[in-house]
Amino acid sequence: MSAPSIPVPAATPAPHLPADAAPASASATTPPAPTAKAPAGGRLDWRLRFAVLSVIWGFSFLLIKVGTEAYAPFQVALGRVFFGALALLTVLLIRREPLPRGRRTWAHLTVAALLLNTAPFSLFAYAELSIPSSLAGICNATSPLWGMALSLVALSEDRPTRRRFAGLGLGFLGVLTVLGAWQGFSGLDAKGTALALLAALCYPIGWIYVRRTLASTPGSPVALTGAQLLVSTLQLGVVSALFTSAPTSLPLWPTLSVIALGALGTGMALQMQYGLVTEIGPTTAQMVTYFIPVIATTAGVLLLDEQLHWNTPVGAAVVLAGAALTQTRRR
Repeated sequence: MSAPSIPVPAATPAPHLPADAAPASASATTPPAPTAKAPAGGRLDWRLRFAVLSVIWGFSFLLIKVGTEAYAPFQVALGRVFFGALALLTVLLIRREPLPRGRRTWAHLTVAALLLNTAPFSLFAYAELSIPSSLAGICNATSPLWGMALSLVALSEDRPTRRRFAGLGLGFLGVLTVLGAWQGFSGLDAKGTALALLAALCYPIGWIYVRRTLASTPGSPVALTGAQLLVSTLQLGVVSALFTSAPTSLPLWPTLSVIALGALGTGMALQMQYGLVTEIGPTTAQMVTYFIPVIATTAGVLLLDEQLHWNTPVGAAVVLAGAALTQTRRR
């Protein structure tokens, strides 16, 4: 699911997140993976944590769908960043770690929050008013494809290869398969699908901006991301106040869904991702990206009774294969 992106300081290996978190698409060439460390005493095996992380982010699209049953899309996005920020700020308080300082840093975090949290989270929530959560999850998986295409233009050191070009073409062929292009896109909600694809495009744009402006900013990823989510909370608070009415009630399941979306899908999940990157390296940790649409589709079909046609899983597999090819680089 689309979790928030992480502004990465220069000394910290860049975690490659999925969109529900931030995708790996437009980030810099993957830094050398840190040496794998043995789990601390009592710590769960990394494979189990990897599986839990995949499930949390895969279920994010279902949680968005349930949240929009009672709340406006802007309110769902607001709750998501608020509870995510609350979770990360609690971690910072326990660690006695300060938020980043400097007007320039906070100005860049404001733009990063807009591109990586405020805009995509709102777009996905609006998209799921009219499209299934499974389709939103698959659209999210196109982020590495958008990122590869953008990096060829915006990042001069990110050289193209034949394999990566093939991955880009294969990925978009998968998108056309998911959307049923040979049927003239019949039965497809064009607006909702376009919003979901636009949300996926926001992530690599945000990553390129973060890479160029915040890569050398001092501070841990937790502090920078907590600050970014705090800014996004303020942004969405203003937007929600201007364009939505306060909810008249707090239904149980939609409310719990929004809380879980923020506290688990943003707070706890990011902490788990940091641990995985440190223990097994960013290359292996980023593989979580490819499990998210599978889990999102399964959850939507089994729990929300969403319809599944043959072209959806087939197209999703082609999208993921293309995305995997775009992430391969010369040794």
